[in-house]
Amino acid sequence: MILEDFVKENQKVVVAKPGTFIYPLGGQKVKISSNNQIHTVEKIGVFTPKPEDRKSLSKGDVGFICAGVREVRGAPVGDTICLPKDTKILPGFKKINPQVFAALYPLDSGEFESFRESLEKLAINDAALSFHPEQSQALGSGFRCGFLGTLHMEIVIERIKREYGIELLATAPTVVYEIENKGGEIEEVENPSKFPDPASIEKIREPIAKATVLTPETYVGNVIELCVEKRGVQKSLRYVGGQIELVYDLPMNEIILDFFDRLKSTSKGYASLDYDFDRFQESQMVKMDILLNGEKVDALSSMVHKSQSDFKGRQLVKSLREVIPRQMYDVAIQAAIGGKILARETVKAFRKDVTAKLYGGDVTRKKKLLEKQKAGKKKMRHIGKVEVPQEAFLSVLKVNK
Repeated sequence: MILEDFVKENQKVVVAKPGTFIYPLGGQKVKISSNNQIHTVEKIGVFTPKPEDRKSLSKGDVGFICAGVREVRGAPVGDTICLPKDTKILPGFKKINPQVFAALYPLDSGEFESFRESLEKLAINDAALSFHPEQSQALGSGFRCGFLGTLHMEIVIERIKREYGIELLATAPTVVYEIENKGGEIEEVENPSKFPDPASIEKIREPIAKATVLTPETYVGNVIELCVEKRGVQKSLRYVGGQIELVYDLPMNEIILDFFDRLKSTSKGYASLDYDFDRFQESQMVKMDILLNGEKVDALSSMVHKSQSDFKGRQLVKSLREVIPRQMYDVAIQAAIGGKILARETVKAFRKDVTAKLYGGDVTRKKKLLEKQKAGKKKMRHIGKVEVPQEAFLSVLKVNK
């Protein structure tokens, strides 16, 4: 904060040296450069390490300014605080763009506002965290959050649980895709449920990361096999000391789910991974929906490569069959791309033996009771609602090839 100006203190003129912040007794007006809001300084000081009030701050001081900023995002990290008439903004921190997105929902819908406040407080010192409200038919109100990676996502969820006591349900993480429509317009979409109609899409581009893997020579075959399975394209292979450095172009969608865990497993913990976003590249990505009794569950939608859609669809419905609770009627679980059904599993209904009270007589009596039971179950299926447990969303993460 460089304030070069004259300020009056006790009817005397005091010259503020370059790089010094003077706090006059009457209060000084300052401006937050990012939003042009004006605030009155109430007090300033330094940490020694305890807070200690002072009348000025100089270069190198680790200090604080109390200016009555009432909004959590009123003074973002890396912003410039200056006099109201100043227009020069010092170069702040480079804005970090999130790479991984996931929807977070409180298990107790009554904690939505507390959840919002907790995210706002975490965002004060976490510049990489972004969020905006999202509504799901299956899960209610929540937030679509952006993270640097899956580890960042796990840390945020754990902090909210420990510091604020809010239990959360997280959907499968996704990445940003570029969608080019028939008219040539390009938009970025990170939520599979918000994808436009396939008939209007000209091209879909997925993010590609430049991944560098260091591994001992013993495990290089396993690592190459894993990278090929994840649709990677090898760029280079060279010896670095006693290890081999592999450079691959890998889709971000393949990295964020289980690539790191499987890399450590296949190399017995010796391999290391470093990756950065490189570019968007055209790819045959398709949106796979999950239907429960014919109704789409938007929170279970995911983006998969066309070549892997059949396999992942079968694996996912098998996993969901194990975690969807049984109802009084059959529950059909289907994986679909558009109007094409890829796979189906059925959770069988509870069945009561309605003929147990019959001790004999004509067989038509049994048939009449069974038909009545069948009609009741059919009606219940139309009006009933299938509860989707948290384990169902974790199943999406466990679909591996």
